[in-house]
Amino acid sequence: MAKDNGPRKVVASNRKARHDYVIEDVYEAGIVLSGTEVKALRMGRASLVDGYVAVDRGEAWLENVHIPEYTEGTWNNHAPRRKRKLLLHKEEILRLESKSREKGHTVIPLQLYFLDGRAKVEIALARGKKEYDKRQALREKQDNREAHRAMRQREMR
Repeated sequence: MAKDNGPRKVVASNRKARHDYVIEDVYEAGIVLSGTEVKALRMGRASLVDGYVAVDRGEAWLENVHIPEYTEGTWNNHAPRRKRKLLLHKEEILRLESKSREKGHTVIPLQLYFLDGRAKVEIALARGKKEYDKRQALREKQDNREAHRAMRQREMR
């Protein structure tokens, strides 16, 4: 019996990433978790703020992502900031590794969510923005907001 592709339940998202980086390519990866990590995620607790992806010996690892300890856990609870293995195709790992070695590029997590009961992470190959690029993006966003507001007011008259 096939599973229905229901909506994904977002646990954590890295909203600051789209402000600090130019997103070039996005991948969806499975993530290897222990039981208490899954339970903590189902409670909706995680932080992707300082997270990044490192490729080591042909394997992708999610590092510095904070999943707090499960409150109902016992002595075998997980470490909150441990390395977690990502499940990607070999070609994707090789592509990420080669691109991330270029100057200014990095691989960052964008979202952590459940899809069909499985924990997934959306990672992105990104290039860091300069300070003036960030100011320009904020200015464009504000100009668009003002233009939409003016058009809405014009329609109401």
